Amino acid sequence: MMPDSLPIIPFTQPASGNAKVPGSKSITNRALLLAALTEGSVTIKGALFSEDIAVMKTALNALGIETQASEQNQTIKVQGQGGMIPERRAELDVGNAGTVARFLTAALALRWGGAYQLDGSEAMRKRPMRGLLEALESFCCSFRWGGEPYHFPFHMKTQGLRTGLWQVDAAASSQILSALLMVASLAEGPVRVQQIGSTVSKPFIEMTTSMIADFRRDGQLPEEAPDGYEFKASSYRIASGDYNVEPDATAASYFLSLPLSVGGQLKVDGFSRETSLQGDLAYHQILDKIGLASSFANDGLETKASGDPIRGGTFDFNAISDTFLTLAALAPLFSEPITISGIAHTRKQETDRVSAMATELRKLGQEIKEEEDSIIIHQNKEALLQIAKKGVDIDTYEDHRVAMSFAILGCANLRGDGQPWLTIRNPRCCAKTFPGFFDELERVRLASCQ
Repeated sequence: MMPDSLPIIPFTQPASGNAKVPGSKSITNRALLLAALTEGSVTIKGALFSEDIAVMKTALNALGIETQASEQNQTIKVQGQGGMIPERRAELDVGNAGTVARFLTAALALRWGGAYQLDGSEAMRKRPMRGLLEALESFCCSFRWGGEPYHFPFHMKTQGLRTGLWQVDAAASSQILSALLMVASLAEGPVRVQQIGSTVSKPFIEMTTSMIADFRRDGQLPEEAPDGYEFKASSYRIASGDYNVEPDATAASYFLSLPLSVGGQLKVDGFSRETSLQGDLAYHQILDKIGLASSFANDGLETKASGDPIRGGTFDFNAISDTFLTLAALAPLFSEPITISGIAHTRKQETDRVSAMATELRKLGQEIKEEEDSIIIHQNKEALLQIAKKGVDIDTYEDHRVAMSFAILGCANLRGDGQPWLTIRNPRCCAKTFPGFFDELERVRLASCQ
């Protein structure tokens, strides 16, 4: 069992070898939802097994959609219902899983005469849902709020999806738009999904539309309009019955960044520049700019330290915001200040991520300027070294990405004796997307010592 606090053992040798990361959370939960709406069964291969995925599987089972999982084989078989939701009534808990909260709510709207009670964790009750719920309210659903309007918990009554114009404000989360896109094909006629303004993390929308084409019987991408997407009615069906999930690019960002902390080089298997669906893979381009060398080779992505000081700079993370924490946590090791912008929307994710990173970096003696949409980090290496001599505990705010990011910083041998100086509080929070993260980090450390 994972302890309440975990000291990070520093690397005493440069990183070397390969790291393995699990399947993409974003792809796995999209695949689960699309498979549930597909005619016939679908076997999802390379699937992630984590808390967020368990929440989705439990919800689908409660709705009468059968899933059979083999963690050993990393497969989940889903008995699709052809766009139908078998159970007319259900009580569903979405936990703190944003993908489940948005995707499942939109899918429930397919049911004629449905009545569903939904709730989530305390953190989820604060996360943005208004854009999706207002859209559903405008063309198919009625809601009764259990607390603050347009937040969990709520009761929804459904009457199937109407055709025509669907307007949606997805400024707070790209998942709101993705949720509507995944069910639009299953309306009884043409649908136009119109964005009101812009959205964030646009590569996730591209992931969604690509996966829709993979699952649609006709294999067609949604037709792009100037302000949204147009759909003709089509069912979902995969002829082969199989769908393959890529490794998680956000999870890979921690190991790809490890040479910043300990030197050496490290490869993460399973990535292709040409075929990847994940926008977060672009994080390696930022690593190139600050002083690592990255390259795709032999079905993987590798980064290598040059030995030169790590540069700073100004970087817009709006499209790849899940990875900003990785870079921010390592910024105390850089030779120049770094500005990370485009991250205002991350204040409403698992925690206020901008504030969380600013708070923990200040704990490390760094000079931080925090603005609504950015964080500026000025290094104070002398303060960092003094704090490392005493030791420091990092609070993780129930946020897996805070925990994993600072763990990579803790791998730096700042005391010079190989003894831990940074402790991660509540390391169990990583079970949300990467239950085996600390085991894999330790495996890489031991392999690098050989």
